[in-house]
Amino acid sequence: MPRIQPLIVLAALGLVFSPTTASITLAETQKGKSMATLSAQPVAAVIKAVMPVGYDEVARRPVTLDGQGAELVRYQRTDGRNGALGSEHFSTVIAADGRLKGFARIDGALVGGQLPTREETQAIAMDFLRDAAPDLLPVLKISWIERHDEPLRVARNGRTEDLTLTGMKVKMRNTVDGLWMWVIVGADRKVMVFERDISWITFPGHRGTEKWLHDSWLVENGHDVDRG
Repeated sequence: MPRIQPLIVLAALGLVFSPTTASITLAETQKGKSMATLSAQPVAAVIKAVMPVGYDEVARRPVTLDGQGAELVRYQRTDGRNGALGSEHFSTVIAADGRLKGFARIDGALVGGQLPTREETQAIAMDFLRDAAPDLLPVLKISWIERHDEPLRVARNGRTEDLTLTGMKVKMRNTVDGLWMWVIVGADRKVMVFERDISWITFPGHRGTEKWLHDSWLVENGHDVDRG
């Protein structure tokens, strides 16, 4: 299967969030520079910056997101621990055109710890988007910033434990196409989860875009780590 080639060159602006109104205002991030001069980091560089230490690729497969081609790549611990679905992993979804659609850093080291404030969370999220997806900055509107939990099952000390991995989630909507996006920041002040271009079915009220980064969804739909 061919390797993924990053092909993103897009624009960026800064953001200011008002917690009381859940709205944003746009501001220039670099005076004297036009939006056209600002570009996203290569996808490979973004992935390298967020992937936890001690993980290797174990599987990659073609997938579809809302009818469009993409590739799911899964990384697991090099020591072989916690390799089952529902346990520790780092996974990415990249569109056929090279755009990073999302990643999940589900690592046991993130359990516990003091979460960032809403203000810290917003600043970290916007810095991340400025590097990884600057095309979203001029068009996003923050819906809310709240605590978010992810289930995690690990084997420790000879027994299986069900833990909760918690972060602070910035949920946003693209004001141009109506699609949703979010950034979840972990207790280590780094991005734990990023997803973009998520469609929502209003009635009966559920997510329309496939959830390839979510192990519970993979299990529900009959997928395994090593096969589609």
